[in-house]
Amino acid sequence: MLSPMTAYVCPRCGVRAPADALTWCCPRCRGPWDLDFMSAPMSLTSLASRVNSLWRYEEALPLATEVPHVTLGEGRTPLVPLTGSATGSATGSVSAKLDFLMPTLSFKDRGAVMLAELARRLSRAGGVRRVLADSSGNAGTAIAAYCARAGLDCAVYVPEGTSPKKLEQIRAHGALPTLVPGDREATARAARAAADEPGTFYASHVFNPHFLHGTKTYVYELWEELGGRLPDTIVVPVGNGTLLLGAALAVDELYGHGLVETRPPLVAVQAEAVSPLAAAFHAGADDLLAPAAARPTLAEGIAIPNPPRARQILRAVRASGGTFLTVTEDQLHAAQRDLARRGLFVESTGVACWAAVRAAPRPGLTVVPLCGAGAKTGLSARPAPRRSP
Repeated sequence: MLSPMTAYVCPRCGVRAPADALTWCCPRCRGPWDLDFMSAPMSLTSLASRVNSLWRYEEALPLATEVPHVTLGEGRTPLVPLTGSATGSATGSVSAKLDFLMPTLSFKDRGAVMLAELARRLSRAGGVRRVLADSSGNAGTAIAAYCARAGLDCAVYVPEGTSPKKLEQIRAHGALPTLVPGDREATARAARAAADEPGTFYASHVFNPHFLHGTKTYVYELWEELGGRLPDTIVVPVGNGTLLLGAALAVDELYGHGLVETRPPLVAVQAEAVSPLAAAFHAGADDLLAPAAARPTLAEGIAIPNPPRARQILRAVRASGGTFLTVTEDQLHAAQRDLARRGLFVESTGVACWAAVRAAPRPGLTVVPLCGAGAKTGLSARPAPRRSP
């Protein structure tokens, strides 16, 4: 049913499990899985006649060995110049990849389609009765939509403060939202406790590595759109790190197959209010110094105090020659309105990278993702001024 070449492997313990198992984490350390999968090279010319979705990159995807696939036509999102030319210049230019134009209006569709396809195959074999996900909103709406497409029952755990529009979208797809009191971490704990119930497939965008192999198509698309090269700098928002780790996978694969000559630095962006990874990176640490306080921020989608893949994220950014940047609430507020005046209505989490590169421009071509649609959350209110101690 699944390729015999794929298996789950714990990056910390070395424990392995078959990829068609419902074991959602390493049984020894309870950490997230990686996937033992080897991509194959592809040519630009071969892509011209392929399906118009992320499944076009079949050599790079672990579930592309069998058809039909679950799909809503995801991927192939536009790359639009924000400053300078589309190819970069000595003084630098910025282009935005409009991932908020995905079917469910966020980049999470890239990974959700992979999890739904995996769940569909496991369900067909009789091992799955329901799909369970947890999310601050966007991943949950994406999992709900793709499970609807696959004909699978789905439950989504979300924090009680989740945007009403996102809850409405989850319900519209026929999924059952469960509101959990407390923050994003409390929601994750509740979902993980339920994930061990028999017949449950935990469609975790953090713990299941198939999600990362979906998000890596973001970089494969950049490579295709730029005619076989990559930007000089790739900037991504980081909470749980699923887009960054997918980007790192893609860069390594493209470089390893000789399809690009250099590896661009990965610049990770966090909200200053909740930035445990940035603090660890600039302290030279290999892991989190401590979980961050769960402070309110306009960038709620990346406000993750204790990301399970912290060590991998820090290692990936350092290996690329990149860095971490943080943005303030005022910068997020201003960046959302600036993009709206440029014709791009993006939710406040999704503007974090634009806020960062406006404050710290880089030479050559920089690409930022606009990850979620503003229609999901509306315009952010101006942050209240901080009180003096």
